Amino acid sequence: MADLAALAQLEDASFVCDGVAKRAMAGFLRSPAALVLADFAGEDLRGHLILRFNAGHRIARVYSIAVAPGFQGQGVGRALLAAAEQAALGRGSERVRAEVSVDNAASQALFRASGYAVFGAYEDYYEDGGDALRFQKIVKPT
Repeated sequence: MADLAALAQLEDASFVCDGVAKRAMAGFLRSPAALVLADFAGEDLRGHLILRFNAGHRIARVYSIAVAPGFQGQGVGRALLAAAEQAALGRGSERVRAEVSVDNAASQALFRASGYAVFGAYEDYYEDGGDALRFQKIVKPT
């Protein structure tokens, strides 16, 4: 909870719409069905990832991932995804899924480079009417 303000600020700076509000971020930090991963360099928040779990499924979902502009392209997103995959395995998940805007080429490239494949799409998924691609990866112990 000590990092709530920084997490919410990065979320606000990263998304025009559909970002996680500060109140919702606090809920994720308290929820046993969620895990919030944060990457710091000293006092600087480089990025964060919210991973959600569903007790009825062996699928974890990347709810949000954001990397601060000054740290993009430095492997922060890839490291967060790798940590999320290991956390998912630790909680018994066999797959990790995410939705990515069809307009977000950088995020699509990150997921593809990390071994995720598109398995579907949602029309009118985002608040602004934008479409999303559905990504999935089968995770295995390393």
